[in-house]
Amino acid sequence: SDLKVTGVDFLKRQNSLQHHTDAYNTKNLVVRRGQAFQIQVNLSRELKAADKLALRFGIGEKPMKPRGSLLSLNPRREPDFSGWQISIIKNSGKECLLSVTSSPSAPVGIYTLNIKTGSNIYKPENSAVYLLFNPWCKDDTVFLADEAQRKEYVLNDTGYIYVGSAFSIYNRPWNFGQFEEFVLDACMYLMDKSNLRLNSRRDAVLVSRVMSALVNANDDEGVLLGNWSGNYDKGTSPLDWMGSVSILQQYYKTKKPVHYGQCWVFAGVLTTVMRCLGIPSRCVSNFNSAHDTDENLRVDIYLNEFGEKLNRMSLDSVWNFHVWNDVWMKRTDLPSGFDGWQAIDSTPQEQSQGMFQCGPCPLKAIRDGDVYLPFDSKFVYAEVNADKVYWVVKKVNGKDKYIKISSETQGIGVNISTKAVGRDAREDITAEYKFPEGSEEERKSMQKASSFIRPSGIGIRARFAATMAMDDMESKPEVLHETASKSGLQLEIANTEVLYPGNPLELAITVKTSTPGSWTINLAGSCQLQSYTGKVEASLGYIKETIKLEGQSETKVPLKIAADSYMKTLATVEDEVLIHITAIAEVQGTSDKLTKETTMRFEYPPITVQMPETAKLNRDFACSFIFKNKLNVPLDNCKLLVEGLGIFKMATFDQGDVKPGRIIKSEVICTPTRVGEKKIVAKLTSSQVKAISVEKAITVT
Repeated sequence: SDLKVTGVDFLKRQNSLQHHTDAYNTKNLVVRRGQAFQIQVNLSRELKAADKLALRFGIGEKPMKPRGSLLSLNPRREPDFSGWQISIIKNSGKECLLSVTSSPSAPVGIYTLNIKTGSNIYKPENSAVYLLFNPWCKDDTVFLADEAQRKEYVLNDTGYIYVGSAFSIYNRPWNFGQFEEFVLDACMYLMDKSNLRLNSRRDAVLVSRVMSALVNANDDEGVLLGNWSGNYDKGTSPLDWMGSVSILQQYYKTKKPVHYGQCWVFAGVLTTVMRCLGIPSRCVSNFNSAHDTDENLRVDIYLNEFGEKLNRMSLDSVWNFHVWNDVWMKRTDLPSGFDGWQAIDSTPQEQSQGMFQCGPCPLKAIRDGDVYLPFDSKFVYAEVNADKVYWVVKKVNGKDKYIKISSETQGIGVNISTKAVGRDAREDITAEYKFPEGSEEERKSMQKASSFIRPSGIGIRARFAATMAMDDMESKPEVLHETASKSGLQLEIANTEVLYPGNPLELAITVKTSTPGSWTINLAGSCQLQSYTGKVEASLGYIKETIKLEGQSETKVPLKIAADSYMKTLATVEDEVLIHITAIAEVQGTSDKLTKETTMRFEYPPITVQMPETAKLNRDFACSFIFKNKLNVPLDNCKLLVEGLGIFKMATFDQGDVKPGRIIKSEVICTPTRVGEKKIVAKLTSSQVKAISVEKAITVT
């Protein structure tokens, strides 16, 4: 009699445990390439030696054998050149247990399975099989040898993104949520949208590059629309997101860009997409990140005589921080030696090959100055290595005169940070991006890079400088080096009291000299509020003083800003603002000039989380969030946002205006749906204070 298939069991439980895919919230089988999985086929009668049986895996619109998009696997035939393998493990009665191993370089995506016996074709339900990259497989280009790293960079669905400023770094908890409902489908939808040829879907380099383009909405109606305007009425403020899940779910549902993202949101979503597809990935925060519009490795900063930054002049900017991603893979497209971490960036800044995409660019190429290597290594190199040149703009006879004050070669690209492997701590990875400042290797790397990057010609790159005559410049930019100082002049900036919103800002500039002699110093110091991209939101006040110092000595000059001079700005700007202090000192009778800038963040009262330390699967427990307004100003339009992956969906509590001293409390009933250590994240936003967040872990058994 005719051999027919009567049923198929994808053995989802055992396969997904072996393939580290058991956390994906989908009814379909999810497996990783280059690794065996088993399928049980039930037949109408016992399988005999003469019977024809073929498992057919097809990918794409119209799977065809010549294109390689249809694989017909017959356990009785020799394996073909596709690199896929099939064998019979057990054949007893009407049951046949088969083992299938896909090629370690197979295209990643959704395959549909049907089974052919003679002239009969059987189509099982849930016949879609998701095939992912495999960091556990030695022959996969994304192979990562260390199990702790695989747990962190592929399987961890929560983490931190480091933000703030080089002077005060703090973590923002972020839920990556790569296993949540519809996230895998959203990633597969993006793969189809990318128009990558089937053959290119094997390649982690091309997949990560195209995803860096698709996570932003520019060019291709991708996931997230960037907005740095400070006005987010027509969407969600970038500061209100707590993770990638609701963004990718909304995108998959509407197929339209989600409003709005800024760099850490783009990086958080791209990490989710990469980990979801099986490419090891981490968020990377670069502090004092140079956004150099001319690839000339120089950022020009213009100040007025009080030390206040002039927004209108600068074409370049230094962001307090910028977040991108590293992805782990072999670079078979490059000369040997460039495997490992590669930088990719989905924040839309500059076009690369006509699209807003960036990377992958080997960290080793950035460190060694090999900036001719693809992709976008010049751009990333400048972000971590540019020099800063300070100019003071003075009015002379009604015309702007530019005076070069100082240059700084070590301030850009500091404290490059990511979450440590297996620990809730910050890991500094600056050494993976650059050699130690001042070392011989750094000098060589800089020389090599500079030979591929346009020299920073003579002249000023300011918005209005094109019409300026050369004689309005007091000093021509030369090769930058720190000048030896006669007086040993040094500046330090600090806060003398905790910086709570609603309190006066108590700041101090310390001026030091260290060589014998009498020194008269002109000091100007200013305080401004700025957003994380370095854009000045308000100038709050300045000091101008002349100081006399003898030999090795120092003096502290206070700079105090009253609360009412900045509270209005806090309430009207929808971004989190930072406190930016700039000091300029010039020693009379010498050429000693120095500029120093520091960015600080406000301190906020904490949110406390009350809940048990352990919970049982599918058993309810209560979790409460308590916040006391310890500030001496009311917080208007307070919202508490909470999310716990595998515990409860994101929820928002509107709390209205919270007066000083008032305590608010919200409670969520939680039902854990997955075992293991889970994290609950809460965030409080208001008109005045944008981002107080807290997280707490719970073990579900």
